[in-house]
Amino acid sequence: MIFKMAIYLKITNSTEVVKKKTSKWLTDITPERIDRKLVEDEVIKGIIEQLTLEGIKGEISAINGFEVQESEVITKNNFVIRKTKTF
Repeated sequence: MIFKMAIYLKITNSTEVVKKKTSKWLTDITPERIDRKLVEDEVIKGIIEQLTLEGIKGEISAINGFEVQESEVITKNNFVIRKTKTF
């Protein structure tokens, strides 16, 4: 049986996370969208590792261009699936 579900994760401090992991100089010249992608990729990697340890197989996607406000999903013009990984 295949179950489909979505989990919304909003990372609000990607620049600070990158700053802690790299030099201040690199953070100063890196645009925030690059910081966000770096942190998203690391979070996805960690989620895949943990789910794999539990024996869970599936697919995870990084999606840009939407937000959740209370109980509504709002899509924007730049809605795009940035990356999908099967594990």
